[in-house]
Amino acid sequence: MARRSFGYKLTLSFGATLALTLVMGAASVAALAVVVDAKDAAIRVAADDLGSAEHLRTKAEARISDYRGFLITGEQEYLDATDADRKEFLGVVTQLRGTLTEPAALNLLQAVADAEAQHAAVLDPVIERRKSMSDLRDIGRLNATDVAPARQKLQDSIAALTTRVRADVETARRAASAKANRAIAIIIGLAVLATAFGMSVAAKLSRDLRREVGAAVGHIQSSSAQLEAAAAQQAGGGRDQASAMSEITTTISELLITSRQIADSAQRVSKIAEETAEAAENGDATIDQTRASIAAIRTQVDQIVQHMLTLGERSQQIGGVADLVSELAEQTNILAINATIEASGAGEWGRRFAVVAEEIRKLADRTAGSAKEIRALIDDVRGAVNTTVMATEIGAKSVDAGARQFDDATSSFRRIAQLVATTNDATREIELSTKQQTTAVEQVNVAASDTARVTRETEASAVQTRQTAAHLSTLSADLLDLVGNGRR
Repeated sequence: MARRSFGYKLTLSFGATLALTLVMGAASVAALAVVVDAKDAAIRVAADDLGSAEHLRTKAEARISDYRGFLITGEQEYLDATDADRKEFLGVVTQLRGTLTEPAALNLLQAVADAEAQHAAVLDPVIERRKSMSDLRDIGRLNATDVAPARQKLQDSIAALTTRVRADVETARRAASAKANRAIAIIIGLAVLATAFGMSVAAKLSRDLRREVGAAVGHIQSSSAQLEAAAAQQAGGGRDQASAMSEITTTISELLITSRQIADSAQRVSKIAEETAEAAENGDATIDQTRASIAAIRTQVDQIVQHMLTLGERSQQIGGVADLVSELAEQTNILAINATIEASGAGEWGRRFAVVAEEIRKLADRTAGSAKEIRALIDDVRGAVNTTVMATEIGAKSVDAGARQFDDATSSFRRIAQLVATTNDATREIELSTKQQTTAVEQVNVAASDTARVTRETEASAVQTRQTAAHLSTLSADLLDLVGNGRR
């Protein structure tokens, strides 16, 4: 154990203490379980046996009461109750024979059974004589002098059994108390053993801790002094190097700012050139789309002219049909007039036909009027179609002139796009060169910044190391005081 580490010793001691504590806890639980079981068993046996003994006394008293009731009244009901009480009494005796374990109690139980049998043997003749009597005045001649001694003997035997059961309960209680006392003694012994073991382990660990920590603290104090001296030297060199790197970083930063300004200007010029080229390309595309739209408009105008001409032809055809309808209406009107004239000379049947002919004539007049209206509408449509065709022809000529002008604009936009593309290429070359120069300067600046940062970190680390060494020396002295080796 002397060559073991302090952590190992602490772990082993804690494990031993924990194991002893677990053993004590398990023993406590087992002892308490034993005590609880003993108490439960005593209470259960006491309740069952004592209750059964009391039940014997109660049934015996009930049987005596029912027997007396039968002697007084002679009713069969009391005799049946007496028999039922005896059967229940014997059942309780049988139950107690299965639960009682003490020989003395079993002997007393047997005495109760014998006394009950003797009492029953004395009662049976008296009951038989009472069955044959009908006059209450003859009850005095029953000769029941032997019943009282038998009853007293039964009651005494039941009382003796009850007293014995109570004594057994008290014995069980004292045995359970003895078990509980033994369990308490075991728990107290384990607690004393655990306390003694913990005190011895604490004393041993305290001595080992003072010895080992004292040796380790001596080495720490020596190393802290050396570390503090080295950190002081490192901090001085770091401050000088940080000053030099600060000047280099300032110069490189100014050069980097100038390079970035040039790169930004070149980038803006390149961006403007790209936007101009994009605008020119978009203008060219827009003109092409407009030319296509004008061509579509020209096609639609031609289609409109063709449809208008077709509409004029259809109007002329409709006019011919309207003329034919007007001519048919005139002929129908003439036929209706002739039918009316013929009907006037045909008598009664002619008058009816004259009415029909008049209606046909009116219909022919309305048809002729409608045909004239249709003819007027067709003339109006034909005039509108001719006007639309002339306006469409004028629009088609204007569309052709606009298409020629768009062709000239397209050529101009294409020349602008070529010039802008040339300018954009030159600007990109300037931008690329400037970016390469900026990247190189940034790399140099990053390297200088990293070097300056490392130098500052080295200086800070040296100062921190020096402070840590001084603090470690102080802590070492405090630790020595803490473990009881008070030397500085």
